Amino acid sequence: MNPHNARVIAASVTFEPVSFRAPLKFGGRVVTQTDLMNTEVTLETPDGRRANGYGSMPLGNVWGWPTKTLTEPQTAQAMRDFGQNVAALAISVSTLGHPIDIVLELHHHYDSLASEILTQASLHETMPKLAQLVAASSLDAAIHDAYGRLHHKNSFETLSGEYMNHDLAYYLGDDFRGEYLHQYVNITPTPTMPLYHLVGGLDPLEDKDLTKCLNDGLPETLVDWILTQRITHFKIKLSGTDPHADIARTLRIDEVVTSTWNGIARAPSRPIAYSLDFNEGCPNVQTVLDVLNAVKSTSTRAFDRIQYVEQPMARDLQDTPEFDISPASKIKPVVIDESLTDIASFQLARKLGYSGVALKACKGQTESLLMAALAIKQNLFLCVQDLTCPGASFLHSSALAARIPTVQAIEGNGRQYCPSANTRYEPVYPALFDINDGEVTTSVLTENGLGFIPVLSLLPRGEGG
Repeated sequence: MNPHNARVIAASVTFEPVSFRAPLKFGGRVVTQTDLMNTEVTLETPDGRRANGYGSMPLGNVWGWPTKTLTEPQTAQAMRDFGQNVAALAISVSTLGHPIDIVLELHHHYDSLASEILTQASLHETMPKLAQLVAASSLDAAIHDAYGRLHHKNSFETLSGEYMNHDLAYYLGDDFRGEYLHQYVNITPTPTMPLYHLVGGLDPLEDKDLTKCLNDGLPETLVDWILTQRITHFKIKLSGTDPHADIARTLRIDEVVTSTWNGIARAPSRPIAYSLDFNEGCPNVQTVLDVLNAVKSTSTRAFDRIQYVEQPMARDLQDTPEFDISPASKIKPVVIDESLTDIASFQLARKLGYSGVALKACKGQTESLLMAALAIKQNLFLCVQDLTCPGASFLHSSALAARIPTVQAIEGNGRQYCPSANTRYEPVYPALFDINDGEVTTSVLTENGLGFIPVLSLLPRGEGG
């Protein structure tokens, strides 16, 4: 038996409501508040050693569970119940193992657990796999965090054969025979990473776009963010349903970014980059091609700045096999996001021409590590995005980005939309929350566990399970 194995002996979940300072619009949906799911677990080894671990992640029901038959409060409550019940399940079914094994064992119970919750609530719908992963992600994080603390290691240092019970072939297939996850992570975190700034559908670009001033001391327009934090990377939210509007929006944002930087004495320290996020809105690949080709024909500068395109069409790949994205992938990397929930969806996305992967801590540390190995093995474009992650969840997401080779930037829009949830971590990790020169300093994320020290004395002790 591997002496490093451990099992979950205690787990609890609390919920922390977070209000947005400004509404976030994406894919035709608007979010004004969320809950943070804060999870604490205790792991124990056969010889009785114990350690606590902590995880935090936004509930993200609007993104993880789009629905036309249920209300947002209904999906939010179902995901809260799921998160609490998974924590209870972890105690009852957990066997000795590595965090990867513990979490994957829990995955086998997710569908039945979700079905039970929905039946009890008389909700006649299936909880999507993505919603399940998001609702369990803080527990997943806490297990990895506790395991690292148990062995006085950073969690990314516990991914070798010394700690893991199986090589990657056990999880990912024969191509990975004799390999372990530590071969697919950085030994030390990337020291600094550019920050992707979100340009939401309702966000004002210039003063003339302001309809209401927040007057809270933070930047209020895209111009202000660039001037204040020297932002160079921009995630542009597009509709997908109106190519002409999407083309015009992309070109206007490029003009605003360019004119703002031209007015700054010191030039940006890195090339300006854009990601185009259609939030599944495009009806077909031709729409994507129309936008890319129109931007290129109008402004080669704007086109050259497009680093990648984020999942442009519907997430239900099984129901839409005709959505071959290959023609667009030949122009720019196209990453899979909402559709990526397991190995089968990864393989289907590859068949449909996706050439990159968006990793998200909100889908789980376990899933992110395995998907990263698959993507690196196939030389795919990799990025790490968040789910408006503030506080500990942003630190977790940043640690993930800094440990995965070839990831070039980190998305972090919690500072834009819910900065109040960052206040207890800003004094402890100013290098990650006080953005200078458009980047975060990730070199500090080397503590035991997930890389940072949770500010426990200020964690709310509210509703829990």
